[in-house]
Amino acid sequence: MHQDEKRLHFAVIAPTLNAHEHWAKWVCAVDAQTTHPLRVLVLDSESTDKTVPQAIEAGFEVINVERLKFNHGGTRNLSLQHLPPSTDVVVFMTQDALLADAEALQKLMSAFDDPTVACAFGRQLPHADASALAAHARLFNYPEASRVVSLADKDRLGLKTCFMSNSFAAYRVTDLLAVGGFPSNVILGEDMAVAARLLLAGKRVAYQAEACAYHSHNYTPLEDFRRYFDTGVFHAREQWLLDAFGGASGEGLRFVKSELRYLLKNAPWLIPSALLRTVLKLLGYRLGRAEVRLPLALKRRLSMFRGFWG
Repeated sequence: MHQDEKRLHFAVIAPTLNAHEHWAKWVCAVDAQTTHPLRVLVLDSESTDKTVPQAIEAGFEVINVERLKFNHGGTRNLSLQHLPPSTDVVVFMTQDALLADAEALQKLMSAFDDPTVACAFGRQLPHADASALAAHARLFNYPEASRVVSLADKDRLGLKTCFMSNSFAAYRVTDLLAVGGFPSNVILGEDMAVAARLLLAGKRVAYQAEACAYHSHNYTPLEDFRRYFDTGVFHAREQWLLDAFGGASGEGLRFVKSELRYLLKNAPWLIPSALLRTVLKLLGYRLGRAEVRLPLALKRRLSMFRGFWG
């Protein structure tokens, strides 16, 4: 029987570290799904709160990961070794991404009815406490219309062609392994790197707007700077990605224009903050692209993911 003619089996994997107030809701949302995974695997980095006890109580499998050895790509690769043999698709979620309804996983899995789709990601909605800036970021990056893209779309979409999210995304296991899994040592962007490799291998990437999860961050201006510094580091170290799909400057300008229009209508008092953040993001990104010329101690101070630097 062809793989797309039978019901695909899937597992859910979530890296955790002191998940705090979101975790109980996360567990309940997964338990409430109409389509249940073969296994829920929690990769926990030495949490000191109730994350692990609550996961065990829910029947999830917990794999302990040394906090200092956590890596966005390498740790996810480790988790693949713990999948049941019959797993067709693996769903990766973050601890603060709350499934929006009981059919969210089923709707995400439906993308794989198309055998050419190797990975898919769902729509992210802002949390109830999201600022106008955070809400706009979700609306911009996760629109209402679903789409499926291939390498043929790169001239039209550029780097956006391989846009993915590690907060609520799924991968066909055979395709993921065929491109070598996740890059083992990246500061962030492991999801985008895999999507790019899959596209270059002739596969397609789906965005399932009907599959929704609540996920947003109210970053401070300094946190915005640090995240964009890390993005610059990622692009500098994975230059092949930009060579294959193009740079990100056009998309960045489109985001700024969209953000200003949104704030003008919904929160005009935040426009000065948004402009400041835009300058900080650009500065952070450019410093990240030039990270090879910066001393290690400075890179640790500028980065959001300081553990990456050892």
